[in-house]
Amino acid sequence: MRGTRTRCAAFAVCGSFCTLDAALDAARALRGQGWELLPVMSFAAGQDTRFGRGTGWRQQLEGLTGHPVLDTLQAVEPLGPRRLADALVIAPCTGATLARLAEGLSDTPVTLAAKSLLRVGSPIVVAISTNDGLGASGENIARLYQRKHYYFVPYGQDDPNTKPQSLKARFELLPQTLEAALEGRQLQPVLQCPCG
Repeated sequence: MRGTRTRCAAFAVCGSFCTLDAALDAARALRGQGWELLPVMSFAAGQDTRFGRGTGWRQQLEGLTGHPVLDTLQAVEPLGPRRLADALVIAPCTGATLARLAEGLSDTPVTLAAKSLLRVGSPIVVAISTNDGLGASGENIARLYQRKHYYFVPYGQDDPNTKPQSLKARFELLPQTLEAALEGRQLQPVLQCPCG
């Protein structure tokens, strides 16, 4: 860990812009608790969608953290070996990223950041946001539960009537989840009532 210096977490965002506002609110809460945040963005997060412009999200993330976004494989690889961060937060974590993590792939800045920090035993905090969490992504979630150093922000169905397969993290619980992960424990209960 980083000793007496400010605690630092790499804060990675994927392409799920519909929950990015909630993730940025959680990042603000972490900053308010004195955390330094190093922003990481996946390749998909830099693209424009119906939820927002990639450049706009990038600017918000850089303004919030005070650091340039790490968005290349070369930029994130030293996070673990050089002990640049105490943990990685992936918020929001999409179904595509869950699949890559479950398969052990490190082909995006977010998944390579995870591999880099796992190499030194640092926790990976996952805040799920996927429309197929109770479908195709369910198996990948289960696989990550079985791995050391993975911790989940408690989550539930966000709209069980119109999106019955969808899962979304309770982003307001992200700071507590990170604290628990640094102690080697999973914040409970993980499965929550529907959240919206």
